[in-house]
Amino acid sequence: MATIVTDMSGVEAARPPLRDRLAAALPFLVLVPSLLATFVYVFGFTIWTLYISLSDSSQLPSYGFVGLEHYVSLWNNKRWNIAYTNLFLFSAFYVVLAMAVGLVLAICIDQRVRGEAGWRTIFLYPLAVSFIVTGTVWSWLYSPNAGIEFFVRSLGWSDFTFRLTTNRTLAIYAIIATGIWQSSGFAMALLLAGLRSVDQDLVKAAQIDGASAFRTYRKVILPTIGPIFIAVAVVLLQFAIKTFDLVVALTNGGPGIATTFPAIYVFDLMFQRGQIAEGAAAAVMMLMALSVVLVPYALWVVWRRRGEAGRG
Repeated sequence: MATIVTDMSGVEAARPPLRDRLAAALPFLVLVPSLLATFVYVFGFTIWTLYISLSDSSQLPSYGFVGLEHYVSLWNNKRWNIAYTNLFLFSAFYVVLAMAVGLVLAICIDQRVRGEAGWRTIFLYPLAVSFIVTGTVWSWLYSPNAGIEFFVRSLGWSDFTFRLTTNRTLAIYAIIATGIWQSSGFAMALLLAGLRSVDQDLVKAAQIDGASAFRTYRKVILPTIGPIFIAVAVVLLQFAIKTFDLVVALTNGGPGIATTFPAIYVFDLMFQRGQIAEGAAAAVMMLMALSVVLVPYALWVVWRRRGEAGRG
């Protein structure tokens, strides 16, 4: 019996105190509620939305299966086709030009200009403003009664017109210009961080070889920060696909349906027309558009990390 007691006391002594075990488990206990909520919110509601898109729901959820009927109806709808076309047009111009403007700003600030902190703050300020505020302010600038047209006409040019948001052809470009103003500072911040992370020995070697500043950036610096370009492009594409409040504030999808975007169409179907099944189908198509961006990026990140780990 004495030996047994000794063995049990040795086991008890080997186990960490309850307080230490709770301290070790605390991070997991803190994360569990948020992880559970994220799982339910992302995966649970995604599966539910997918099923609703295949059901006969109208104003309220109904679970009668109708297959791909709503997807066929969706792609036969002219407004949805215009919305998806606008999304691709907006995404292409918005991402490319926002990155181009951000790169120019980053290169300019990278020259160690005087008042650098102030310039960075100015260029980053639009990012601190919500899209709805940005859209509202720019809608005033585009307004013929209070914006640029009114100001120029007050200077004496009575024939001057600047009515982008009321023109069916040009309204989408007004949204693109506003989005670029909003997001170019974000691109500038990330690209500037990338420029500052480049090994200066490479830059000095290029300068010793007689390379001009333009050639140094084109051949040495910019290829080095290629992964940052990809990250910025992915984030901007996410912004583009989910665009809603900026368009609502600027044009509300008009004139007519000229600037309708998928997010506006989903909102209209679900909350104004009560067609939640077709709205769910449109939401699934938006999710697919996001997946086209995020899944290849995630695979590329995994491939790149494995490559770096393999190289040691």
